Amino acid sequence: MRKVVLYIAVSLDGYIADTDGGVDWLAGQEEHAEGTDSYGAFIKDVDTVIMGWNTYHQVTTELSPTEWVYADLTSYVITHRKPCAADNILFTDENPCALIKRLVREQGKAIWINGGAKIAQQLMRENLIDLYHICIIPTILGGGIPLFAPTDTRIDLRLVNTWNENGITELVYERR
Repeated sequence: MRKVVLYIAVSLDGYIADTDGGVDWLAGQEEHAEGTDSYGAFIKDVDTVIMGWNTYHQVTTELSPTEWVYADLTSYVITHRKPCAADNILFTDENPCALIKRLVREQGKAIWINGGAKIAQQLMRENLIDLYHICIIPTILGGGIPLFAPTDTRIDLRLVNTWNENGITELVYERR
């Protein structure tokens, strides 16, 4: 069965975006520091990415407006909007939990939950995330879009890896 991985960056105080939805703070403590990149190793084991409309819109209008950065992946954008279909980008209004339950039964590599918070929170409530790869950015935002929301669901995790460079600490947990 395929693994479901939440690979996401958060501020030290737990936000995935600032109060305006911005992510211009996603950097280490030294702006031009050279270093290794865990994303390169991570993405080799992924063939599917899932995101909400806001994440898709931000990628296509701000972060990479001239090139779809996930061209090598099958992309699912969960939305009620009906934009024009594009290569390897599937727009769906399917419930995120139902989508994940369907996709994990199909052949393939890992499924990456890219954002946003509402999708991740729904999957957490149903305990559908196998691996939490959280990159903690050395910034305190003081407000914004929180990754975690209050829930009645308890999720016990096991730490499987840590890594830090340029002030960014990465924590990798698996469901136990």
